[in-house]
Amino acid sequence: MTATLRVVIEQASAQSFSDQAAAGLETARALVRMAPDGCEVAAIVPNGEADLAPLVPGLSSVRVAPLARRELLAAWQLGVAPSTGGGFIHSTTLAAPLVRHDRVNDGDQTVVTLWDLRPWEAGAEMARTAVTWNRAMLKRAAKHADAIVVPTFAHAARLDEEWSFGDRVRVVAGAAPEWFGEPTDADARARDLALPERYLITDATTAPSDGLAQTFAAAAAQLHDDLTVLVVGVPTDEEGAVRDLASAAGIPERALQLRPTLDAADRAVALSRSQLLVSAVSRTTWPWRVVEALALGVAVVALDTPAHREVIADGGVLADADGLAGAVAEVLADTERYRVLSADRGRAYSWDSSAERIWQLHAEL
Repeated sequence: MTATLRVVIEQASAQSFSDQAAAGLETARALVRMAPDGCEVAAIVPNGEADLAPLVPGLSSVRVAPLARRELLAAWQLGVAPSTGGGFIHSTTLAAPLVRHDRVNDGDQTVVTLWDLRPWEAGAEMARTAVTWNRAMLKRAAKHADAIVVPTFAHAARLDEEWSFGDRVRVVAGAAPEWFGEPTDADARARDLALPERYLITDATTAPSDGLAQTFAAAAAQLHDDLTVLVVGVPTDEEGAVRDLASAAGIPERALQLRPTLDAADRAVALSRSQLLVSAVSRTTWPWRVVEALALGVAVVALDTPAHREVIADGGVLADADGLAGAVAEVLADTERYRVLSADRGRAYSWDSSAERIWQLHAEL
């Protein structure tokens, strides 16, 4: 008898620019690659999403929900599971049909994933509707999920402090895209991106928990060495505010460049040609850009938080807010050494190993 694991992929059409959407596709692909004998992978998607066949080869089937994404998420928030419940379900976000089910007698399982605790730690930075939805879905998960997957033990510790999941919390790390690296047209992409000659890179918005002000303060002391600060992922409506933060930190206009959110290929080019990545994110989240930098062997400086400490380990330099400037100077003085350390740490993460742990989790359930 074949066992089917159905993966909820609720934002396939946005995979180029959403980290969690990309993670959903990477997880599904890896689950197909790593499926044990007698097991297969299917998918559940909202109505109107992208065709998954070319995005996730090897799926046994795709069940299209009767509702579009917004309506489906609202239904799940209310505990309504329109023809999507039952069987083995694994969601790569909190979006899932979290309803009462019988795992023991019927064999039904529902597992969800939580990547970022922003709705709880920094909810003021988000739209109220998004905060409400996430909080409601975590409450449903506490009541109905058979397990909740988080990417770090730091996440697990925070969940243990605030909610009653007990031994249902499982740690399964994320990774950089499986193919991540400079594409064959990297030089052309670098020209199109107008990358500076020598630069520090960070991925941030003006949200306080992104720590952009701290990153600018750390970088300002190094600008005498013709270093440019490149900020990617800047929303168009925040460009003025980002420039104001830079100016307040003492970074002149000539030493600052802004880019919008980049697709994976452009990110790989921009990251790989930088001197180092700086991340001053303070909330409990999976540090996507940090892990991509490690995969490329790019030197990393990060704010010393439980999540960064766990993910980076000895692959970069960690510092508190006051020590970030010294950490940047330290890495710039010996970039090649820190590139080697970064690359060594980057080998710890792969979607295939994550998929193996997910299959093991469902087998244990």
